[in-house]
Amino acid sequence: MEGLPAPGSGDISLHNFSVRLWEQLVHFHVMRLTDSLFLWVGAAPNLRNLAVAMCNRYDSIPVSTSLLGDTSDTTSNCLAQRLARKTKKQVFVSYNLQNTDSNFTLLIENRIKEEMETFPEKF
Repeated sequence: MEGLPAPGSGDISLHNFSVRLWEQLVHFHVMRLTDSLFLWVGAAPNLRNLAVAMCNRYDSIPVSTSLLGDTSDTTSNCLAQRLARKTKKQVFVSYNLQNTDSNFTLLIENRIKEEMETFPEKF
């Protein structure tokens, strides 16, 4: 069919990695879509929240909103904004860890950035 990408053309890719931080095993699931990115971070298989962020021409700070879960927990929103700014893509983030300490989330973000540098084609 004309106009449709060929099967296996690389429009969608999946990437998983894990790390132990502060005695906790943290799993990451990345799904790179054509013009967006979905990132799930957690220790157990659940989806407690979901946020989305994207760049816009009117502000240097990407716009973000919570799509699912407790709106008072802004961890997913903040991470989505920073990743949207870095990738220039629409970014969906689901941060499913109890620990929302800023030092811990900085470690999480740094680990994501390391993975982005090592495997840029996955992001």
